[in-house]
Amino acid sequence: MFIIQKHTVPSGVSKIRLLEYALEVFTIIPSRSSMKKIISRGALLVNGNKIPSGSWIVEGQEIVLIDLEHNPPKPYDLELEVVYEDEHLAVINKPAGIEVSGNKFKTIQNALVSKISISTEPDALKWARPVHRLDRPTSGLLLVAKTASTLMLLGQQLEKRKIHKKYRAIVAGNINDSGEINTSINGQEALSSYKCISRGRSLKTEWVSLVELYPHTGRTHQLRIQMADYGFPIVGDKQYGTGPILKGKGLFLAAVELRFSHPKTEKPISIKIEQPSKFDSFIESEERRWQSFNRLI
Repeated sequence: MFIIQKHTVPSGVSKIRLLEYALEVFTIIPSRSSMKKIISRGALLVNGNKIPSGSWIVEGQEIVLIDLEHNPPKPYDLELEVVYEDEHLAVINKPAGIEVSGNKFKTIQNALVSKISISTEPDALKWARPVHRLDRPTSGLLLVAKTASTLMLLGQQLEKRKIHKKYRAIVAGNINDSGEINTSINGQEALSSYKCISRGRSLKTEWVSLVELYPHTGRTHQLRIQMADYGFPIVGDKQYGTGPILKGKGLFLAAVELRFSHPKTEKPISIKIEQPSKFDSFIESEERRWQSFNRLI
């Protein structure tokens, strides 16, 4: 058993129950149902004690997420692009359509068992573990820890909003050049900003916009909810969107950049990838269809 992440409840915290609060703090846990199981198993301790998920959180409490697993998961043979790797961490390019973790066999967590080497550091994990969440339909950069200290330190960076993420998305509509969205999701502040990269015409929605999205908080489904509420749903979002759904194309949202401090050396790390090729193909296809239609009328 070892500590995965430790957190002290700050002053001024709003009235909130353990389950909801833990989901916001311990972003390594993929879902509400998973967090419930973790609390019920005693893997989330408050001041050293197991308490019910419905308990109210109080300023100054120490909440600790511990590891109760002894055996590595069964490896899932999935082709993974490893963008960066050293003895402490790795960054992979997560494919769309795969859960990061959870009570399933086909997850990124299970794929990491055979794709990421075991660290030679003294506190090496028995298998690499994702540090944060990416929605199942979202693709892109995912941080992976290879040691216990890395898992904890990167978790602290996430909590303090020191890991900066940039996403690319295609949204329905003609969005402004840039802006900020400050809303509430499940009673918690949710702050994001965006910048429009380009626009194109579309028969489905008149306009589509290629945007960069910057989440400054880490609420579940934050970007998808906020863009839909703002009136510019992400293309392919079956859950929140009102924009076009393209058969077999999935969600047009990808994490394309991560910036953080290396947990061992403290040097700044910046990792980038290109947006998925389907983004350019979709915009070009929509523009061609728009031009063809207008030549006929």
